[in-house]
Amino acid sequence: MSEYTLQIKQIVDYPRCRIYRQFIQSLINDQSIRASGGTGLFHYTVLCSYANFRTSYRCIDGISYTVYPGEWICTAKELASWFRTRFQCQSLDILRKLQNRHLISFLLLDRGKVIKYKIRDWSKHNTVLDYNCPCQKDTGFFFLPVTVATELISVGRCSEMDIVLDLWLSTIYNDEQIQGSEIGPVVYLRNGTGIPLVSYSELSARWGISKASVGRILKKLVGSEYISLMSFPGRVGSVIYLQNYLSTIQRRGLYPPLQRHECGGTLLL
Repeated sequence: MSEYTLQIKQIVDYPRCRIYRQFIQSLINDQSIRASGGTGLFHYTVLCSYANFRTSYRCIDGISYTVYPGEWICTAKELASWFRTRFQCQSLDILRKLQNRHLISFLLLDRGKVIKYKIRDWSKHNTVLDYNCPCQKDTGFFFLPVTVATELISVGRCSEMDIVLDLWLSTIYNDEQIQGSEIGPVVYLRNGTGIPLVSYSELSARWGISKASVGRILKKLVGSEYISLMSFPGRVGSVIYLQNYLSTIQRRGLYPPLQRHECGGTLLL
């Protein structure tokens, strides 16, 4: 049997990123971060955070529905509260856009009051468990492929929620290939340099917003203790560290069964 070293790390060559359900719940509840508009990254990630790892059942208005791995069922009212949309029709429009991008499929049940959706390619990136059991929605983590996040972040103007998630998905920790990642979880845009310096011009182009908006949002995230920002004089750029990354991934009870992935003799948890 192979010998493993148990370490908490996120390496640049790993094609998926851990997203913690408790973290997504905190974003949904954080009214100070704007979620309106955006590219769909936040909304897609929310849907993934509720998706099942195993078959379970949910009863809505006296009807019991079977929910398979990669799926979930909810009311239109619940979906609007997760997406923080004012009207339920806005949430449905978001689902249609994600479906058109072939990221999800969904059905409207009970005259549109109930929605059942499925994350496409769920089993390619997340462990599917054979046994039936209730699936908790506020603990554990799931894996989101970096390619999907990159695709979504590139389709238009990012919301503040999209930006928070993009920073999380771009974070590298304890990878010797990336300078500064041994100090703490650092944002690296995978540009092949191994240097996590980034300019406001690069972030402006990436997020589809002005440089002034980049500065305003980063300042806001610093004030909210989402990030810390190290700025250098001239046009060198800035280095962004995530504030609560390690405290989130080191909490007990966040690891679902069998969610272990091998990479170079290290278990990535």
